[in-house]
Amino acid sequence: MRKKLPALEDLWAQHQGVSRDPRQIVAQWKEAAEVDFTLLHHHVNGAWWEILEAARITLLITREYEHIVMALCVANGKPRVSYLPMPHPSGMALDPERNTLHLASTRNPNMVYEFAPCSSQLGSSQEQKASRGLLLPRQARYFPGCLYLHDLVMLGKELYGAAVGMNAIVRFPAAGGVVPAWWPACIENDGRPRFDKNFLQLNSIAAGRNLASSFFTASAAAPSSRRPGQRHFPVDGQGVVFSGKTRDVVAGGLTRPHSLRFQRQELWVLNSGYGQLGRIDQAAFSPLLDLPGWTRGLCFHGALAFVGTSRVLPRFRNYAPGLEVDRSVCGVHIIDMKSAKVLGSLCWPMGNQIFAIEVASLSWTQGFPFTFPRRRSQKRETLFFFRGQPLA
Repeated sequence: MRKKLPALEDLWAQHQGVSRDPRQIVAQWKEAAEVDFTLLHHHVNGAWWEILEAARITLLITREYEHIVMALCVANGKPRVSYLPMPHPSGMALDPERNTLHLASTRNPNMVYEFAPCSSQLGSSQEQKASRGLLLPRQARYFPGCLYLHDLVMLGKELYGAAVGMNAIVRFPAAGGVVPAWWPACIENDGRPRFDKNFLQLNSIAAGRNLASSFFTASAAAPSSRRPGQRHFPVDGQGVVFSGKTRDVVAGGLTRPHSLRFQRQELWVLNSGYGQLGRIDQAAFSPLLDLPGWTRGLCFHGALAFVGTSRVLPRFRNYAPGLEVDRSVCGVHIIDMKSAKVLGSLCWPMGNQIFAIEVASLSWTQGFPFTFPRRRSQKRETLFFFRGQPLA
């Protein structure tokens, strides 16, 4: 028996309703309209909101395995939690010269999004005031999935990224495409670099003035018969820091290191497999404090450090030999660098993994258009009818 075809009117009505949610259009992802809001429920300890309000900052956070990028701030005396669905977001980089936020999305193919604050919107004066400074998409670029992008940084006027799948740091020319720009000497055979497989988990960048004055972390000092992602890939104490200048190891003894950053001319890093924040001191890791989870995501604001902790995926338990895996939490913690004390934390009970954290000025942005809890009075669809470019 032949299947009855739907009436044309029904098909037209179905087509009319497709891709009407702005979240789907921004992310170019149908499932972006189906956010599980239990992932956004949180609890706060200590002076979390008070510190953000006093510092007048907005925290930008990527939660890669939940496919969400978030922003946290205190605006007009009230906490503001905003979000945007994004396929597997990882590294972020602020470009103050172009007034832009770069964000990597690392599904296949990889994408790099550019966001800028809204400066002009059609609608009432009240709507315009409420929307000023919210981050809107300006463009998105597609790149091969083999890059497997992690950290993004600005070096001078150009954007660079850690291409984990190639064991290299790549440059993104303004004209388009991607160019391998730096790699450790250990991946060369007869003077030729091995870009075909991930051998090292080269994942984070402490940005100097240029590549030569920058440093990079990896989970291994050299290629071996085991590769990252394989069950028995050795990790305990095998992580290293590479020098951009020499392309060789300058510090070791780390376990799955992430988020290498400069702070006051010192190198700070997260020793993820032991849940630690510490610095590189005379070619060795010197821990400052332990935190309750897989440490990844680090940025500084004055004497404060913002550190992310994550749960450990069951299949990667062996990557965290120094953690009580079942007691790990997903959250962000504010650390007083002078006293090494946690001043406040925001944790997501149903959260999973954090990748990157960036600090932006509250005067630059309050975050993303979509808020949690949802406010029925906000007409976010009209926001995307902005005039001209979303630039201040």
